[in-house]
Parts: sequence; C-alpha cells; structure tokens
Amino acid sequence: MTTPKHYTASEVATHSTEKSAWVCYKNKVYDVTSFLSSHPGGDDVILEYAGKDITKVLADIDIHEHSEAAYEMLEDLCIGELPSSERRDPTNGYLSEGLVNRRPQPGIFAPDVDVTGDTDATKDFQKQHFLDLNKPLVSQIWNNNFTREFYLKQVHTPRHLPQPAIFFTNPILEMFTRTPWYVIPIIWFPISMYFLSSAAKIASLQWAMSCFVFGVTLWTLLEYIIHRFLFHLDENIPDHPKVFIVHFLLHGVHHYLPMDRLRLVMPPALSFTLATPLVRLAYALFNSGTAEGVISGALFGYMCYDLIHYHLHHARPFTDYLRLMKTFHLDHHYKNYQVNYGITNMIWDLFFSTSI
Repeated sequence: MTTPKHYTASEVATHSTEKSAWVCYKNKVYDVTSFLSSHPGGDDVILEYAGKDITKVLADIDIHEHSEAAYEMLEDLCIGELPSSERRDPTNGYLSEGLVNRRPQPGIFAPDVDVTGDTDATKDFQKQHFLDLNKPLVSQIWNNNFTREFYLKQVHTPRHLPQPAIFFTNPILEMFTRTPWYVIPIIWFPISMYFLSSAAKIASLQWAMSCFVFGVTLWTLLEYIIHRFLFHLDENIPDHPKVFIVHFLLHGVHHYLPMDRLRLVMPPALSFTLATPLVRLAYALFNSGTAEGVISGALFGYMCYDLIHYHLHHARPFTDYLRLMKTFHLDHHYKNYQVNYGITNMIWDLFFSTSI
C-alpha cells in the first residue's frame, strides 16, 4: 500500500486560485481544480474556500447542500493528507450525521458510480455492464438487450470523459452527432432575423416586435414542455433496445455524458426536425405577419436557450441569476432528473410544482 503524501495546512493555503485549488476535508487534502467548472453552485463557491479546511462548510446544510455524489467525488480528488501534528478530530463540532439529508432520491443513480469525477471507462464497463466508453456507443445499444429499467437508470447516471465520446465508426455519421456551441448562433440568428424582417414588411415593425416578444415568452413554455414531455418520456418509452437508441440520441446522451462539449447543444438536423411542425402550427393559428413575428421570437428564444445551456455546463456564470440557474439545472443532472426542467428560467417548474 502506498503511503499517503503529507501536506501542511500552510502548503494547502498556497493553492487558492482557479489555476490550482486545494481544500482540506476531515484531515485529507484534495485538489478540486478540475471540478471548478462543473460545480453546481459555480466555481466561485469553491474558490471562496480554496486553500482552507471545508469540513465545517460541508457539514452545515444552511451554507450549501451537497448530494452524496459530492462526497464520493472527493475521494477521487484526494492527493494526500495533513501531517499527524495538524490533524483534528473530524467529528469535533461537525455535523457528520447530517449527510443523510443531502442524499439524492433513492434509486435515481446506478450503484457504485462516481457521477462527478472522470470515469474510468474500462472499470465502469466491467462493473456496470452497460456501455464501453472506449468503443462506439450506438452499436452497443443496438446489439444489447437491456431492460428499460436498467437502461434508464444507467443512462441517467452521469459519466465524464476528458474527450468527446465516439458514437459511430462511420465518420460522416459521427460528424452529425458533434455540434460546437458557436454553430447555434451562426445558423439560427440569421433565420430568426429573416422572419422578423418578413413580419415587419407584411404588417408593421411595431407589430412584428410585439409578436417577437410574445414568441420569446412562448419559447420559455415550449422549452419546459419539450424537455419534460418529449426528452423525458423515460418510463413511458417502449421496452425495446431499438427505441432506446432514439431516446439516447434525442436526450439520453446528455444525461449520460453531461459535460461532453460536442453533445450539449442541439444538432441542427434535430432542431430543424423539431421546429418544422411548430412552424407549421404557427402559420395555421395566425396570419402570416403574426406567425412570422412569433416564429422569429421563438427561434431567438431557442438560440438563447441552447447558448445558456452550454454556459451553465462549461462556463463561470457572470450574474447571480445565471449562478442560480446553474445550480437549478445541474441539480437536474446530479440529484434528480425527474425535476427542474427549466434551463433559462424556473417559472414553469414552480408553476407545475416540478422543482426540487
């Protein structure tokens, strides 16, 4: 057995920046630098305590509530421990028994999976017998006979890879599964502005702008409906492996690999497919000028939704509101995927009582 490396409290205190962030917890030392961008509360919450002992902080539920997964993650980030001369009784003054209130809903995640640290693909496959992350994923789902219960539990248990996963051996098919974030405004902003310009020509600029605002507002409800009732059909999908592929490509992959940068925003092919019936519905309900103004606003709302979604996963929120939404959304991934469906707002989750 390797002897743990010792670090003094003064050494830990020198690692208090976003480039190198260490903390102490129950006499052990952890390098949490790699977890800064993934922390549901934002990296500023961790940086506030970087270089310090966080045992009391994690024990105090009023300061910040943590799931069981957060404590499991720490073990993978452990780099050593304090020397015996600086250790203290980890239960002295700490609410060590209070962790029971921070556990995610029982049965949500597959057992024995670290849902926050980097995944050892080989060990994960040997233990869970789900997907081998070293190989193309779609063919593995196609050729397996998973039960729906097993599939849903596994696919909603987050894994993390340092690089994008491989979906297909065919490079052309693989290309269509990868979408950089900047593709979204490049495609959708001009289309949104085209519809707005067309609406202004058919009606008036004032009416077009009014319809645009209504469309943006309408998108917030569509965002909730699509996420909850289409992306999370989950227990209502047929119990068949071929259906699991559709579920996986539609949204399951985002829960399985929530930090995959190229599988976070919606591929244009999928977004065009989902938008087509909604555009036709708008033309059926409204006259052309009104419909195109509403469509413009809804598409602009969608574009903002996808960019905000990416930002919540991979950037440091620059406003209090975005920090709130980051916590709200990552709770959907790391605590309970059956609640907190909003990305840009939580209004509809509060209205329909689907928030944690």
